[in-house]
Amino acid sequence: MKVLVYSAKDFEIPYLEKGNSRKHQLTYVKEALSSKTAMKAVGYDAVSIFSADDCNFMVVEKLKSFHVKYIALRSTGYDNVNLRAAKRLDIQVANVPAYSPYAIAEQAAALLLALNRKLIISNERVKHFNFDINNLIGFDLNGKTVGVIGTGRTGTIMSKIMYGFGCKLLGYDIEENHTLINDYNMEYLPLKTICKTADIVSLHVPLNENTHYLINEDLIEDMKPGMIIINTARGAVLDTKAVIKGLENKTISALGIDVYENEHGLFFKDLSQEIPTDDLFIKLNAMPNVLITGHHAFLTKEALTNIADTTIYNLDCWEEGQKNENELTLS
Repeated sequence: MKVLVYSAKDFEIPYLEKGNSRKHQLTYVKEALSSKTAMKAVGYDAVSIFSADDCNFMVVEKLKSFHVKYIALRSTGYDNVNLRAAKRLDIQVANVPAYSPYAIAEQAAALLLALNRKLIISNERVKHFNFDINNLIGFDLNGKTVGVIGTGRTGTIMSKIMYGFGCKLLGYDIEENHTLINDYNMEYLPLKTICKTADIVSLHVPLNENTHYLINEDLIEDMKPGMIIINTARGAVLDTKAVIKGLENKTISALGIDVYENEHGLFFKDLSQEIPTDDLFIKLNAMPNVLITGHHAFLTKEALTNIADTTIYNLDCWEEGQKNENELTLS
């Protein structure tokens, strides 16, 4: 099968090549899929895309006109693909549903620890031989209440990590995880109650019409003063303007994010020589109690191996006409 891999990163190509073992003809381009770059897919059976690619209605129609039959996502999230259009045009789409929940959850824990213990500020001081420890006070995680919003694969791992620190767990999801209830003493509560109670809120939900701006101004106003928010899920789960307001009035004492609602066109690029134009991001990035990583929570050897292997597996299934549990366009 001829496959065009959009948004190909240097670090992932060796993993894809190893997983492929020369079964499919893979061609790599650094450009993201968009209405402008869709033309590159002419002559290919399939395209493989990443979370920063834009596969909207118009793009799907273009891919269909170019006789592309398959879209292989190299991510779990698929909010950047118009699945309705793909189904209507008989283009099959599959994702990588579980590449490494450990990678994401461990990044969430790392963001929390770095913020709480002021590690970035401390390290900056030491690099300048400033060993003053004033204003570096954190708190013990032991005994604190952590609200885990979304208790699927990643949320479950984050819950276990926090339980290991001696935290009390509160959960919010459309389905309760009985293993977390029975073995880790998690208590499921309404989101508003969690926000009023939790010292830390960690987000692990997909982005859809029900979770867009799940954390909004109304909820933030009811939050426990001085709480911390960690988001390694999707950027638009947070209302950034409302979060900035919460940071300014000290309702939120710290924010750790690996994702950002307007990251499209921003993340995965070196913009160090350009003048930033995103005022919200500039404001967030300037705050000393905000820690931002550029959507690299997934970036572990294990996750990259699983992403590559599952992507090739999805292509194999299509080529061989086999049923695929990762298919997103099944009726």
